[in-house]
Amino acid sequence: MLLRMLDEAPRKVLALASLACVALLAFGLYLQHVGGLEPCPMCIVQRYALVLVAVVAGLAALFRSRGAHMAGGVLALAVAGFGAFVAARQSWLQWYPPEVASCGRDLYGMIETFPLKRAVPMIFAGGGDCAAVDWTFLGGSIANWSFLCFVGFALLMLVLVWRGLARR
Repeated sequence: MLLRMLDEAPRKVLALASLACVALLAFGLYLQHVGGLEPCPMCIVQRYALVLVAVVAGLAALFRSRGAHMAGGVLALAVAGFGAFVAARQSWLQWYPPEVASCGRDLYGMIETFPLKRAVPMIFAGGGDCAAVDWTFLGGSIANWSFLCFVGFALLMLVLVWRGLARR
């Protein structure tokens, strides 16, 4: 059914992928603001990757041209691959934590050590520990689930591009 949908309605597939990214971002914000989990720098990078996949897939879905679908699929594939890499690296850190586990600096240390124009970007980079597992679902951490989602998006985009090339 998915393969037929990829052939007949790639716009719908791209729109659904974009919507899924937005849902994952909303869940991440829920965990942060309601669940009290502080995102680490790697979590923030994964969020940016999700935003980019959502924007690219959403923009590609707006166009009727197969070329736009292909270009959007390739770009979303690259971004999803990058997101999967970051999530895999974070999963590795969680499975094999380093001796000194710290991904970020504390707020006061940043303000005292760095000038304000360097400290402000660091403040918004997140402050949690990338090796810490604060939440699990079915035995997987957020980074593990993030990796699976990115791989799913990448595979979906790969099939979309592959099928688009095959139709030429």
